[in-house]
Amino acid sequence: MKLLYEKLNGADAHQAGLALLEKLYGGPLPEICRTQLGKPYFADSTLHFSISHTPGYVFVALSERPIGIDAEEMDRDIKLSLAKKILSPNELAQFEKAQDKRLALLKFWVLKEAAGKCSGQGLQLWPNHTDFSLSDPRAQEIAGCFVAVIEE
Repeated sequence: MKLLYEKLNGADAHQAGLALLEKLYGGPLPEICRTQLGKPYFADSTLHFSISHTPGYVFVALSERPIGIDAEEMDRDIKLSLAKKILSPNELAQFEKAQDKRLALLKFWVLKEAAGKCSGQGLQLWPNHTDFSLSDPRAQEIAGCFVAVIEE
């Protein structure tokens, strides 16, 4: 798995993401298609990719296996009331014990989004059917953001 990120500095996030993906890929990108649920993939490559952006950064992951990445700036405002809607019972118990509930919820969120992107299913049907841990090493702090990368 390869990961790159850069500060947007006012650049268009979509274009910046494609430029980073091209860097990781090592040359011009193959055609990018989408599954019925909208997951992007290369038409003529065995490589898998995922792109995420925040207001300030873009993150790109490339792998030989299905992959999903999500990033959220750690200073992002988030409604704590979402916890009861999106967290599983085990996750909610961890959230309730966390010293900083806002950061705990953001960390769970990036893990869930990355898993949804990896599977291609998104979060529409199962955000509270996961069982992540706040100590999950797949979510880490990079450049003031929580970034989660999940591979199959």
